[in-house]
Amino acid sequence: MLSLDALGPGGPYRSRRQETIGDFAGNRVATLSLAPSLYVTRAMKALRRAPAPPFDARIEAFARAGRAFATETIAGLTPREYQHTVSTVTGIPITVVRKSTDEIAQAAERIHHSVENARPAGAVDSWRDPRARDGAAVWTRRGEVFAVHAAGNHPSVHQGWFDALALGYRVAVRPSRREPFTPHRLITALREAGFGDEGVVLLPTDHEVAGDLLRHADLGMVYGGADVVGKYAGDRRVLPQGPGRSKVLITAETDWEPVVDTIVESISSGGGVGCVNATGVLVEGDPSPVAAAIAERLAELPSLPATDERAVLPVQPTGLARRWDGYLRQRAAGSKAWLGGDGIVDDLGDGSAVLRPAVHQLDSPFAEQLGMELGFPCAWVAPWDRKAGVRPLRDTLVLTAVTTDGNLIDELVAEPTIANVYIGDHPTPWMAHGLPHDGYLAEFLMRTKTIRR
Repeated sequence: MLSLDALGPGGPYRSRRQETIGDFAGNRVATLSLAPSLYVTRAMKALRRAPAPPFDARIEAFARAGRAFATETIAGLTPREYQHTVSTVTGIPITVVRKSTDEIAQAAERIHHSVENARPAGAVDSWRDPRARDGAAVWTRRGEVFAVHAAGNHPSVHQGWFDALALGYRVAVRPSRREPFTPHRLITALREAGFGDEGVVLLPTDHEVAGDLLRHADLGMVYGGADVVGKYAGDRRVLPQGPGRSKVLITAETDWEPVVDTIVESISSGGGVGCVNATGVLVEGDPSPVAAAIAERLAELPSLPATDERAVLPVQPTGLARRWDGYLRQRAAGSKAWLGGDGIVDDLGDGSAVLRPAVHQLDSPFAEQLGMELGFPCAWVAPWDRKAGVRPLRDTLVLTAVTTDGNLIDELVAEPTIANVYIGDHPTPWMAHGLPHDGYLAEFLMRTKTIRR
């Protein structure tokens, strides 16, 4: 059984209070040390005292850590053992975990592009730049210590705090107790690559102690649902990362049939567990043929254990899967079920069940179900018209707009609550290194100040 220690400024720390992490069959897989409040407080103060390595050294350390994360034995686990462990414990298909391993490594190796792309074109990165002699905008940190309350729904979420470390912040990560394996492996690799024990720390805690990280940090980022977003909405020190509510819009002048595969990929790619997976499909005209076509394709996806190389759907403990099923039935009352109407649970007979896709048709683009985001492929298909306009599309992380209407595209791009707009035949999970996910994190972490030498 694995033992995951906290990774503090003084090295690994094994707490007296430990939490057991098991698989769906009830087997114990790992123990996770939960750091007490006093330890967290001391660790955060140590981060504040620690100097940041020079920028070039940070970039080089990221590259080394990325390669090690994907290819080397870290904390006693080979890459394959790490991937199998994550898949076994979380139910995320192992193919998804493997792809995420490569994505994290690539993001680490290309971190320079991300931070450079985020810097304002008119700003320099140091007061030593010759342009500062006559006055220049210098890009500088808003603080020194950055705290992260990480999510456990997908390994790739841990790319989300890379920019902070690259920009010179000392970073404290509170991992999800559901999936601490990815951040433990990643932070171990980063420390060994050059950031040291006081550059980045892993502080697993219970809910009562979790707030200590944010209280002792200059800035923080928190993942969670709508309740978390609401809790921190007025706190300028905290950047909440809530539901994605990603969507696909198809307007009447375009042919929807050639993009059905793209819609299906948007809904189900990566197991359908990500914030970039589409949960809403809005159609100008009759949505029924679109819903039927999507449901037909999704029905072909196989039900397999998460560790099967052909697995594409998430797996959960049978009891939890049945609770999700009951919740979906309750929320879907009154809608037309094209898929999932008979239930989303496919029992594997070993204490676990595959969460099958669900597709429901709604009568209105303003139905509240369009704001739902669940941990499996679940889409709500609704009619849309020009009178409804942008309103049903607000609060969207990624919007794929299959349209040729330039005026509409102008409105979508201008809408502040739509983070990303993909025009045409592009799946919502598409991402590229160096481009913003929900804006550049550096927009939150950095500021410009005028310097004249």
